[in-house]
Amino acid sequence: MRFVSTRDPGGETIDLYTAVRRGLAPDGGLYFPDQEPDLRALIRSFGPDMSFTDIAGAMIQALFPEYYDATTARALALQAFGFAPRLVELEPGIELLELFHGPSAAFKDFGAGFLAALLAQSRDDSAERVLVLTATSGDTGAAVAQAFADTPGVDVAILYPDQRVSPLQERQLTVTAQNVQAFRVAGSFDDCQRLVKTAFADRALSDQFTLSSANSINVGRLLPQSFYYIYAFAQLSEREQDEIVFVVPSGNYGNLTAGLFAWRWGLPVSSFVAASNANDVVPQYLKTGAYRPQPSVHTLANAMDVGDPSNFERMQTMFAGGALGLAGVLDAVVVSDREITNTIADLWRHHSVLVCPHTATGVYAARRQSADEPGGNAIFVPLATASPAKFPEVVVQASGQTPPLPQSIGRLDPNLAQSIAVAPELDALRDALTRRFAG
Repeated sequence: MRFVSTRDPGGETIDLYTAVRRGLAPDGGLYFPDQEPDLRALIRSFGPDMSFTDIAGAMIQALFPEYYDATTARALALQAFGFAPRLVELEPGIELLELFHGPSAAFKDFGAGFLAALLAQSRDDSAERVLVLTATSGDTGAAVAQAFADTPGVDVAILYPDQRVSPLQERQLTVTAQNVQAFRVAGSFDDCQRLVKTAFADRALSDQFTLSSANSINVGRLLPQSFYYIYAFAQLSEREQDEIVFVVPSGNYGNLTAGLFAWRWGLPVSSFVAASNANDVVPQYLKTGAYRPQPSVHTLANAMDVGDPSNFERMQTMFAGGALGLAGVLDAVVVSDREITNTIADLWRHHSVLVCPHTATGVYAARRQSADEPGGNAIFVPLATASPAKFPEVVVQASGQTPPLPQSIGRLDPNLAQSIAVAPELDALRDALTRRFAG
């Protein structure tokens, strides 16, 4: 598998390591697989007795045989994933795919861990240091800070919107290793994302630093997220495998795009549902056929507060038929803050289960879609994207319960937190990066 830019699919093709190091294509496009391997037989061969690293290793070898044999592919999987998803029955017809058992307690750990391992492999000891530049609405930055801490030859700059992440997310972002620096941007996540993209196009920065990205604009962050869809499929019985619908809390649409990759490679699922908060530009696109980015709106599910999702560009490349083609496999449900709160409360009241606000959007959407198909055989699999402990204010208000703190988060000392303020302008970011990392 090689990669092309979404803005020039017939142009230059590059290998995996080059795509990972560059992050963004020179023309501003996102890297996209230049082929769709037929892995139906391999995916069908996976059973519930296989571990996540077994499946991840097999997928790595199948996708990149020029780099990895069975032994080295499994070694990479073991290095990247010291944790695994868990599939838990929530209620009849709904299975919750828990993705928050990694070091930062969010699904972004899968992509960040894999990308850190790839970047370490793709450079030699004589290479210049790589500066990983990443925007976050909360969870990406926390996962990246954990995964890249003390990685040789790599520095990390994390841009997050000031006052728009939870206090616990901010602690995870700002209690960092020496090679990781958090920058709080006076603006929204969209401002952070815009800064990252313009930084890659800036000649002065590219001359000064070897830039890469750990956002889902980097295909190396995205590809491993496809593995847990395949793992969930393998965990379900043969009867249940006949009609599976993944319900994906969606903001920047990287998680959903990863699932669509798996589907294109042969994952036999019925469809996907994008569970959106009030930032509903993609659901509106599916309805109207017109893509109209909007300034992001602040919601309880803050990691999904994205008004111009980057991965929409990959989705467009994948579905040349536009909204009509995408609608054949993707539905969307828009979930309000009130519905998020009510879902958190209901899950605690009836199941003694605590979920984060993003997971609540997925559960709400799964229940609504299931109610629209009474008597159907579909199994709905909402993705539980983060530990409820990362959003205690919302969870306590909705359920009256304080979620227990994962051990990895509890060890963070708030007295060590530090970040650098930066205006949402390229000149300000360039100056801040130079002061922190140059020299």
